Amino acid sequence: MEYVYAALILNETGEEINEDNVTGVLDAAGVDVEESRVKALVAALEDVDIEEAIETAAAAPAAGAGAAAAADDGEDDAAADDDDDEDDEEAAAAEEDDEDDDAGGEGLGELFG
Repeated sequence: MEYVYAALILNETGEEINEDNVTGVLDAAGVDVEESRVKALVAALEDVDIEEAIETAAAAPAAGAGAAAAADDGEDDAAADDDDDEDDEEAAAAEEDDEDDDAGGEGLGELFG
């Protein structure tokens, strides 16, 4: 996670996100830097608009909260119970996916921390 935080710090300060800058931030924070992880992070962020990604991530929970409020306002209890069942199934599926990811060591989370 420290690697992603380093990239966010560089983005916030207007510095270029490159290997030297990321390594410098991590060194300053006292992190034992792995060069391969730095290279992978820089390559992964090459075509990413970080500001847009932050806005999208921040908006996602608000959209879910709005949908839940709408369900409480206009639906009867039976429909709400159906939604709860679907949410439980989705949560169980997400848990299984997380376990699969942990077992295989795949995904950006495993790469960066």
